[in-house]
Amino acid sequence: MEGEKLETRIEKALDSVRPYLYKDGGDVSVVSVKGKKLTLKFEGNCSSCDLSNMTLKAGIEEAIKQHVPEISDVIAI
Repeated sequence: MEGEKLETRIEKALDSVRPYLYKDGGDVSVVSVKGKKLTLKFEGNCSSCDLSNMTLKAGIEEAIKQHVPEISDVIAI
């Protein structure tokens, strides 16, 4: 992982959770990375799901912090 671009590591982290999102007809995309803050956008069924906040905190944020520890804030718009 060392030497990989930040964006590449973020996408790898998201790819690790995407199969679960796809299963429910959804996805997530990167809106921006500013400093230590990553902004994401839920797509498809995830954009209107009542559980998307739980998915963000328990799944996506954990994956991001494992693959990209320099990101401290993960938010969804």
